[in-house]
Amino acid sequence: MKRTFLFILTNIAVIAVMSITLSLLGVNRYLTARGIDFHALLIFSLVLGFTGSIISLLMSKKMAKWSTGAVVIEQPRNHAERWLLDTVARLSKAAGIKMPEVAVYDGEPNAFATGAFKDSALVAVSTGLLQNMNHEEVEAVLGHEISHVANGDMVTLTLIQGVVNTFVIFLARVVGFFVDSFLSRNSNENRNVGGIGYFFTVMACEILFGFVANIIVAWFSRRREFYADAGSATLMGDGRPMEHALYRLGQMQPSALPKNMAAFGINGAGALLSLFSTHPPIEKRIEALRNRTYM
Repeated sequence: MKRTFLFILTNIAVIAVMSITLSLLGVNRYLTARGIDFHALLIFSLVLGFTGSIISLLMSKKMAKWSTGAVVIEQPRNHAERWLLDTVARLSKAAGIKMPEVAVYDGEPNAFATGAFKDSALVAVSTGLLQNMNHEEVEAVLGHEISHVANGDMVTLTLIQGVVNTFVIFLARVVGFFVDSFLSRNSNENRNVGGIGYFFTVMACEILFGFVANIIVAWFSRRREFYADAGSATLMGDGRPMEHALYRLGQMQPSALPKNMAAFGINGAGALLSLFSTHPPIEKRIEALRNRTYM
């Protein structure tokens, strides 16, 4: 419930702020009596398309902590937390990044990394992961998450999301304009805004194009998982611990992660269609590690 409320609240806030900002800048006036102003529409689409993804990235650590209940380890309270901090510190140094914040949250086996910058990231693991894996397997999982951070995957996928958002917004309004023009072709009335045909067509196209956009983003996410697995093998000097960790994860029920962090978890919770899955099948990931094929 908290995650749903957070998602809705964030989107309402972004829409409200963007609407006011774009109105003040005048870049939302792309429909005129003479037709559509493609230059103004492109600017509108770029601003709207990238703002949501960038705001989400900048808020990712706070949202992650709040939505999962993850508690950052400030001072280790026991041997397990000390080992966790020392392991993350060693892997981060090997990966060439600063020590990220380390957090633990209650839940079934999973882990994730998030944050807007390489040197101020967050790596979180679930209690289920710590309780069901040995130290070598947990270290492999941590290496996977550290590799996500070192590779800049959070920023990369944010930019990709911004690009596809831009195309969705742009193309939906172009199609909406032509559909509206067709429906009102017998009208002599001059309009500065689209009619009802424009409004409903844009809504329908954004849903349709949004599905295609999600497929593209998910495809990039799956590719990054292979590279993060390979990164873990490189950091540990051996691919077998990551193979064992993946095999164990395949036998467990992963915990669900918030949508904005699902792409950076160690284990995807599955999808109705593989095209929309942010993670490749466990079997393919193990095969890629064994054969050193990370594409």
